[in-house]
Amino acid sequence: MVDVQRNMLEGDGAVPAAGQIRERLEGLLNRARQAGALLVHVQNDGGEGDPDLPGTEGWELAFAPAPDEIVVRKSEPDTFASNPTLAADLRSRGINRLLIAGMQSEYCVAATARGGKAAGFDVTVLRGAHATFDQQRSADEIAVATERELAQDGVAITDWAEAPL
Repeated sequence: MVDVQRNMLEGDGAVPAAGQIRERLEGLLNRARQAGALLVHVQNDGGEGDPDLPGTEGWELAFAPAPDEIVVRKSEPDTFASNPTLAADLRSRGINRLLIAGMQSEYCVAATARGGKAAGFDVTVLRGAHATFDQQRSADEIAVATERELAQDGVAITDWAEAPL
């Protein structure tokens, strides 16, 4: 769960698809917990003036982690670059496959997927369970383009509803 924080899913500054994405992410979270999957919650540390400045409401995770779940913080788009021991920690728990969902498609989701791939994991990004903001293109167009680029880089793309938990 990459950057699934309140600033992305709540209020005026939320991603355009916040309602739908929140529902899907919550469903994935529940399914993963029922399946006994290891969950990693990634929390972005924004800078001064950012809506995800540590300690602010926007910085808080949208879904409370369970005690046995991992929470890591990051200050750059690639979770693995911000957390140099994460890959080894996951491998020591027998993890070799990552399913990635969260925010923002073309930034932290893409960078973390590539970082996981570079660290030797089998990486899948869950279509329909990541989002971003409208820019020069719509958020949906950006998400599709990001998936296409990630697939070219060897990242698997699977619909969120078919996530192999």
